[in-house]
Amino acid sequence: MKLAHVEPIEVAAPGDEMSSPWSSTVVLVKVTTSNGSVGWGEAPTTLMTRPVFESVREVARFYEGRDLADHAAALREFERYSFYRSRSMETTSALSAVDIACHDLVGREVGAPIATLLGGAIRDRVRAYSNGWYSDCIEPAEFAAKARAMVRTGFRALKFDPFGDQYRTLSPEGLDAAVDRVRAVREAVGPTVDLLIEYHGRFLPEAAVRAGRALDEFEPRFMEEPVLPELCDALRKFRRVVRTPVALGERLLTAADFESFLARGLVDILQPDITNSGGFTYGREIAGVAAAHGAPVAYHNAFGPVQTAATLQMDATLPTFFLQESFEASWPAWKRSLVRGYSVERGEFAIPKAPGLGIEVDERAVERFRSDVMDPIGPEPPWVIGGTWVRRPPAVRKGAR
Repeated sequence: MKLAHVEPIEVAAPGDEMSSPWSSTVVLVKVTTSNGSVGWGEAPTTLMTRPVFESVREVARFYEGRDLADHAAALREFERYSFYRSRSMETTSALSAVDIACHDLVGREVGAPIATLLGGAIRDRVRAYSNGWYSDCIEPAEFAAKARAMVRTGFRALKFDPFGDQYRTLSPEGLDAAVDRVRAVREAVGPTVDLLIEYHGRFLPEAAVRAGRALDEFEPRFMEEPVLPELCDALRKFRRVVRTPVALGERLLTAADFESFLARGLVDILQPDITNSGGFTYGREIAGVAAAHGAPVAYHNAFGPVQTAATLQMDATLPTFFLQESFEASWPAWKRSLVRGYSVERGEFAIPKAPGLGIEVDERAVERFRSDVMDPIGPEPPWVIGGTWVRRPPAVRKGAR
């Protein structure tokens, strides 16, 4: 069975449901074999939909024509010929999506979930935390009301960003507002619900430390990305003076990255993202690093349902699994409609046990919400050269530099 076609598909919210570009767009990757079998992956885009979409097409040249059983070699070959070692988010997202789709195909072919291919599941349910529930909250009372609503649905862990528009520095007023919001949520949900504080990697070290020390009193379970990523060595001091554990990992792309952060004492809880760190092929290496260090793993999972399904297959096998991120409670109807086969209930996911990813993608829904933004002048995506739309240059021969 050969990999015949790798197709990126941009799926976007209808115009009346658009919020932000990164949350309203999903790039799915459909891999079709020579006998017509189909596997699915997903590539996160944030604000980089065009580069990710195009990266999938470049990566496809290394996969199309190969035997499915040989799919991992394509990833290694791409890395060999990639001068910059494929370490941009756009490229690793594309590689990850295709790798996930290939594993989906293998699982379907042998009739087993991907967790079985990875050595077997050691759990059939995972505890989740809710994210995205606070997106329109400003006042502490609004945070409190939304938090109570999430807890009523069964979640016992909530992540949120209390810092508003503060960036790099943190004004006294900004810190007071953050403290008031966290206090309101803690008082609303009580002491037994885990609070997870999201910094979004936006502060200089001094501001991050002030915030961390002020929020320690509410006993968060972790604080995520407290400092600007380029200043990550400051996390060593942060961990010395702030009691709450540090979580990070969505911006780390390789097992070596995770090993470096653990070895330097910069992190307590790892948050890899299977859709930008090499899919299952490299995901197993990252899981091995976490296990060797005894580091808890809470996979980052902020985009679409194929990402969730893939992440759950990893969760099933992780000896140091901790918590699973979930945006499902905040998703619009169009995104919910894309797949069937998993759900989050009472704050837990059941691991899908059907073959491959354990889900079925609703191709009618995919076509319904498929966006034409990527192809404004025809089936071959245009490039902009000197401000003019032009056809894409001919593809470089496979393996050439």
